[in-house]
Amino acid sequence: MEFIGKVIAVLPVRGGVSKSTNKEWKVQEYVIEDASGQFPRRMCFEVFGEEKIAQFNIQVGDDLTVSFDIDARQWQDRWFNSIRAWKVERTTATQAAAAPQPEVAGAVPPPFPPAGNAEEDLPF
Repeated sequence: MEFIGKVIAVLPVRGGVSKSTNKEWKVQEYVIEDASGQFPRRMCFEVFGEEKIAQFNIQVGDDLTVSFDIDARQWQDRWFNSIRAWKVERTTATQAAAAPQPEVAGAVPPPFPPAGNAEEDLPF
């Protein structure tokens, strides 16, 4: 899956030590916004691994195409989603504007054409 937009927030790096392998890990979260439609859409995604965080070098204001996977995990009878980026590409404004936007369920249909002669408006 992909999301195209502008980075509006870079959250602090979190880290720890894996219990099973005893190796250190790092993850950083980012918020990206697609403001091309009538209502802005936002997504918080994460980049896992110190190498990937450095490689992607994501900054506030960057226009990006983020390729990601979604996964859910259970903890104490609750479920949590993870949106993990596996590829990040810089985009230009023209690429973002030309990208097809998915249709949103419940979107407002286009208005009817102006009222004219009712006989001319009939399709038969």
